[in-house]
Amino acid sequence: MSYEHLIWEQDGGVGRITLNRPETLNAWNPDFGRELKRTIEEDAADASVRALLVTGAGRGFSSGADLKAGFDVADDGMPDVAKELNELYHPIIAGIRRIEKPVVAAVNGPAVGIGASLALACDLVLAAESAYFGLAFVNIGLMPDGGSTLFVPTAVGKARAFQMALLGERVEAQRALDWGLVNYVYPDDSLLDEAGALAERLAAGPTRSYASSKRALNQMLYPNLDGQLTLEADLQHALARTQDFQEGALAFLEKRPPAFQGA
Repeated sequence: MSYEHLIWEQDGGVGRITLNRPETLNAWNPDFGRELKRTIEEDAADASVRALLVTGAGRGFSSGADLKAGFDVADDGMPDVAKELNELYHPIIAGIRRIEKPVVAAVNGPAVGIGASLALACDLVLAAESAYFGLAFVNIGLMPDGGSTLFVPTAVGKARAFQMALLGERVEAQRALDWGLVNYVYPDDSLLDEAGALAERLAAGPTRSYASSKRALNQMLYPNLDGQLTLEADLQHALARTQDFQEGALAFLEKRPPAFQGA
């Protein structure tokens, strides 16, 4: 199956998803989301795929939601963020967690917003030395979604989770490794080779063992994944109706500091 916004490849037992909107640093829009959801639910789910690798084309993994693309409009005339999250983006995240095979992220450059959520949803995360992670939602008056309010505190603890969510700071690759957000950091020019070798190793391994370990660890670490994703969608939907979000989005597009009013 061919796609416009991503590349699906399979070599032996390794399936590879390359996010392919490099002109936007692989930002998410609804068409991109639909393709990624279908790839995870259909291509990657095929029994011939024994391990999955996710990376980004160009200079980054993913810069998050494409604000220029906008959102569908709800009945109240405001952005229908809940629909987009519940029907499209969050099923992608849940699909990564529940697919019964190991998933490796190769993070090249920025992984921000929902892009960070996607990377952190994967089982093993490899980062290039130039990579960084950020829950930049706060910079436009929103909150973390895509499961970040679950994946981040589970990995780094309360203090660092609040630091990332409330301050929206970049977490560079080495700090992400020190904090436990990622498993390995490699030089930029060797990241994909290392990630590919790891995926091949996993594909040659005991896949039923991996699937059982993943299921048990999911139960221990993320027992209420669906509930957390629903809560994020509900809270984000409400925030999308605030003046602060409108100001934050406009300031982002105009490349200026936002003037938040708490309304």
